Amino acid sequence: MFLAQEAIRTKRDGKQLSEEQINAFVRGITDESVSEGQIAAMAMAIYFQGMSDPEKATLTLAMRDSGDVMDWQSAALDGPVLDKHSTGGVGDVVSLMLGPIVAACGGYVPMISGRGLGHTGGTLDKFDAIPGYQTKPDNALFARTVKEAGVAIIGQTGRLAPADQRFYATRDITATVESVPLITASILAKKLAEGLDGLVLDVKTGSGAFMAEHAQAIELAKSITSVANRVGVSTSAIITDMNEPLASAAGNAVEVNLAIDYLTGAHRDPRLHQVTKALAVEMLLQGKLCQTTEAAEQRVDRALESGAAAERFAKMVALLGGPKDLLDKPAAHLAQAKIVKPLLVKDTSLSPGGYVNAIDTRAVGMTVVELGGGRRVATDQLNFAVGLTQLTGLGEQLSADHPLAFIHADTEDSWQQAARQLASAYQVGDSQPAANPVIYQTIS
Repeated sequence: MFLAQEAIRTKRDGKQLSEEQINAFVRGITDESVSEGQIAAMAMAIYFQGMSDPEKATLTLAMRDSGDVMDWQSAALDGPVLDKHSTGGVGDVVSLMLGPIVAACGGYVPMISGRGLGHTGGTLDKFDAIPGYQTKPDNALFARTVKEAGVAIIGQTGRLAPADQRFYATRDITATVESVPLITASILAKKLAEGLDGLVLDVKTGSGAFMAEHAQAIELAKSITSVANRVGVSTSAIITDMNEPLASAAGNAVEVNLAIDYLTGAHRDPRLHQVTKALAVEMLLQGKLCQTTEAAEQRVDRALESGAAAERFAKMVALLGGPKDLLDKPAAHLAQAKIVKPLLVKDTSLSPGGYVNAIDTRAVGMTVVELGGGRRVATDQLNFAVGLTQLTGLGEQLSADHPLAFIHADTEDSWQQAARQLASAYQVGDSQPAANPVIYQTIS
């Protein structure tokens, strides 16, 4: 007979949980025979005592198998099923371009994405900014979109890793979210439920990252890659910089616009392009669609320059209920803010002539939240139109008439509040700082 309290005692005392204990505990989470208090106690025990790789692998598979697991065999796909996961950041619009790029290169990307968390933007929120787009389609439409467009980016359904949903909700209110073993199992349970052949992680580090310290980011990347490969899914991770927004825009509709500009070739932010291309290359290598980095880079370039990636994005949007002409007429479909005007350096306390030495990227993200583009509590309704564009980056020299950013706001009062918050996120010095690496390392 399984007793949850005995499993909790085992982990509390720093001992290794057996497969039977982990599987029974997860079944109890799913069928609610394990109480919220017991979940909280186990989460805290794991937080302090950690887990071995075998324990993490067992927990991951148990949570994956607590609900539906996608099986693509009946779809007769002619390429590998691939995905990526980002630990989140500000201006991280990568998924919107990456999925279509990989699809155009022969992969299939059934991407289950999440909503914004704290200061970080959520991929699902960006797609909610597209009128008519179904972020929670039924399984038949999801599978059809993956088959026909090669990519479908949607939200987690109630039957996908339901144990994780209950476990995470308890962790969120018990200060145990930051546990590396639990983050590992939570991320992988959902991703492995997609029926993947390969996975690539984008683990952020810096002032706007969930794992702000570099050592933490490496620890998480190594944990996830180790466990994923242990359970049979080829996985690698790229450690990327989040000491400044990844893109020149932050918000929902404004980031969709940025993604459209990227895919059509109208404009590509250099840092955003470097990360997007690196992740795409790594996904092609994980899926064995290319044998060398050079070949993968060339294939990604062709997918972008030929317009094939843009076509995949347009097809995905149309199949999931969005406008068929979104790429041609984004302004006709995406929400526009009532007030859009620049914050000039001369209207702040920042020194003209100086260089941007540091950016509190988390504060930039919170500026978007305060504008209404993110949530303070889970029930908040988002204003998709608000956000920031033409954000000034690290190392730029500021003149008096230099716009720190264009602020997209609903009211003059919210614009003024955002202006004060944004200006306080920037530090200026007399000399130009060395540029941060965009990509720190790859972990296989």
